[in-house]
Amino acid sequence: PSSLTPNKNTQTTTSILYCHSSRNGSTMSGSGTGKGKGKGGRGSGKSQSKSSKAGLQFPVGRIGRYLKDRKYASRMGAGAPVYMAAVLEYLCAEILELAGNAARDNKKSRIVPRHLTLAVKNDEELNKLLGNVTIASGGVLPNIHAVLLPKKSAK
Repeated sequence: PSSLTPNKNTQTTTSILYCHSSRNGSTMSGSGTGKGKGKGGRGSGKSQSKSSKAGLQFPVGRIGRYLKDRKYASRMGAGAPVYMAAVLEYLCAEILELAGNAARDNKKSRIVPRHLTLAVKNDEELNKLLGNVTIASGGVLPNIHAVLLPKKSAK
């Protein structure tokens, strides 16, 4: 009876070999052999964008194309558009979060240029980055100089 029960080590090895050989759901015969045209067993044929590979919302391919077309450099690495898309996405998310908070403070459900201006001017780092940028219809920060305030009379 003990010879009929499979050894634990044998069972584990068999399952590992089986999983490894049928990674794509195909066996060694057919499309995974490396002969002929096709992807050679790499993936299921679905294309995946560079943005989704990087986990970004901003278009990595389009930014790469713009960098190449504008000839900022004679050569460009593959990671450059990914990095740039990530930085731009982070900046947009930061500004939109602060502008959304400013809109909520003003009891509005829609972000308007005024909220963008308030968000940028009230944040120290964004104000430094966008200090000489004019946002159309943004207005200015509410500020009254201390000299102009009425003097408090001492009674």
